[in-house]
Amino acid sequence: MFMKWRARLVSYAWLLSISASLGFIEVVSASGHLDSPKLTLDPGADISAVYAFRSWQDSEKLIVIMNVVPSQHPGDAPMYHIFDDTVLHRIHIDNDRDGRANDVVFDIRFTTTTKAALDEFYFIQSYLGHPDIPLPELQGITSLVGPNSEGITVKQTYNVFETRGKRRSKKLFKGTKLVAVPPNVGSQTMPDYEALSAQGIYSDSGSKIRVFAGQRAETFYADINGLFDTGNLRGFPPLLSEEQDLDDTINPYGINRYRATNVNTIALEIPISYVTKDGKSADDTNNPHIGVYASTHRRQISILRDNGKPAKQIGRYMQIDRMGNPMVSLFFMDTSIKNEFSTSRPENDAQFLEFFLNPNPPRYPTTPYVFKIPSPPPPRWELVDMFLKYPGQTHSGNKCGHPCADLLRLDLSVAPTEPEEQSRLGSFLGNDPAGVPNGLRPNDDTLDFIVRTIGGPMPIALRISDGVNFADGIPGAGESDGPGYGTVVGNKLDTTENGIVKEFPFMPTAHNGHSPNQ
Repeated sequence: MFMKWRARLVSYAWLLSISASLGFIEVVSASGHLDSPKLTLDPGADISAVYAFRSWQDSEKLIVIMNVVPSQHPGDAPMYHIFDDTVLHRIHIDNDRDGRANDVVFDIRFTTTTKAALDEFYFIQSYLGHPDIPLPELQGITSLVGPNSEGITVKQTYNVFETRGKRRSKKLFKGTKLVAVPPNVGSQTMPDYEALSAQGIYSDSGSKIRVFAGQRAETFYADINGLFDTGNLRGFPPLLSEEQDLDDTINPYGINRYRATNVNTIALEIPISYVTKDGKSADDTNNPHIGVYASTHRRQISILRDNGKPAKQIGRYMQIDRMGNPMVSLFFMDTSIKNEFSTSRPENDAQFLEFFLNPNPPRYPTTPYVFKIPSPPPPRWELVDMFLKYPGQTHSGNKCGHPCADLLRLDLSVAPTEPEEQSRLGSFLGNDPAGVPNGLRPNDDTLDFIVRTIGGPMPIALRISDGVNFADGIPGAGESDGPGYGTVVGNKLDTTENGIVKEFPFMPTAHNGHSPNQ
């Protein structure tokens, strides 16, 4: 009896932590986080980042990561952040360069269940009434299912479906119960969160796809606070020296607003031959370029009245948010059209051409006064080529031509760069062919990349920056116990000194809610 209650008593602590509510915690943020007016009211559907890259753990695998519910404070109790199970999460892949990312589509849907825990209250009362009966030792949550998972009173499971073109969707991971890794409450509730997280990696025997869903540490880094105070960055002018620009292990003068924050991650590891048009590997395919974006959707719900009684009618899914290239909505779109952009499909992006030809920051009257650096005049066709076209595709006069789609484009024939050798500035600015804008990796410096790219040749030469060069404070940075996270008992997630994760799911362990800065 005591062993039974020992395992169950921890669910009382978990109850206090999580199951008080399944509502949202309203978060305040910026950048790709809450980047349209509607999303400030709906963070559960907000996509904070999309990553696509060739795995450096296994170069025959494509990694696609979709992060949602951004800027979570690890100690946000009792309503810890979870996936919204009324949201359809979708990952789209274009493998024929036509700008329509419907060639391979993955749908992820979550289901939330709760456990009643009132008997724990009666149990504690019974002990308080019998002081000669010792209280059992608390036993933390060490498993996602079965024994030692009893403390998870709010559990999320999910399904993954695949659709190819117009074919009927099929369910992946059949026969496997996929459980999302719950938030990292603290060491007493979850004594080994890394080991618990490793249990959340699942493999599909047929497709050889692996999936992970759960809370992770935020890898986006930026001095958003300074940027949105009318460009009031900590350095003036906000320029890095050559030495500072080459060092991805220091933050010269910026303050990382996202330090010690968490995010909800969906990560897929997919054999490259599974997504290429000709079904060949990265080194053999004749169609190495793919385009990726992610989207979130909610069902339309109408309230009807039948004989005077209200009734719900559930309709089709409607898109709430989408993201391809990083920070496009933030830096390219006027506030008045951000909602329209978020709810539109990439293949229709010709309607937004003017905003790529004349992006936001140079249009702001304050920009020349803040930075004292001129930007190239419009039209900026080089930005159209980078963000809306595949290599070699042309315009049509003064129009975008077809295709014209904001997709995160990746050349799968480019070999991945080892974590220790990666440049935060990627292929366009950092001489690292496997980085942004050739896809995007979790530690690529999206803000410096976007600001310098939009700024044009002069800011690039002057190394303009927000002064934040890497995600500081990443849990386990510098720890390495060898390969095999999720397969070797007690093995930690291998991470470089500057927070680049070497193993799937390629997002760092979530910050501890009890002690988030440790």
